[in-house]
Amino acid sequence: MDETIEIKIPGNPKFLKLVRHSVQNLCTLLGFSTREANHITLAIDEACSNIIRHAYGGKTKKPIILKAMIMPDRIRFMIYDQGKPASPEAFQSRDLDDIRPGGLGVHLIKSVMDKFEYHHLAEMNELILEKNISHPVEV
Repeated sequence: MDETIEIKIPGNPKFLKLVRHSVQNLCTLLGFSTREANHITLAIDEACSNIIRHAYGGKTKKPIILKAMIMPDRIRFMIYDQGKPASPEAFQSRDLDDIRPGGLGVHLIKSVMDKFEYHHLAEMNELILEKNISHPVEV
């Protein structure tokens, strides 16, 4: 049986520390190496930061919901927001030779995670990020 953990925070950058701490500890608990746990945590943090910056336009009252579903062979993160939908172009990484600040979050997320899906649902946006687990986890 799969287990799911849910965290709901206001879309305010000061609460991202709770997300980072939770994701880091969960990844460590599941047996990811410190390096892998750091990368996954950074990817989730970047996704949540992008919600605050782009979907919410910096407004900090709307929620971000992070669900982590633990399965024997992978962990699935589902991130929900009530912001404006993203266009498909928003998920295109720019050329890495184009050196300037910002804009590499999607590249980072896609390079760390094994699955990246975005859906605009009726009243919210859903981002699904998965990371395979190289060793079976008892759930």
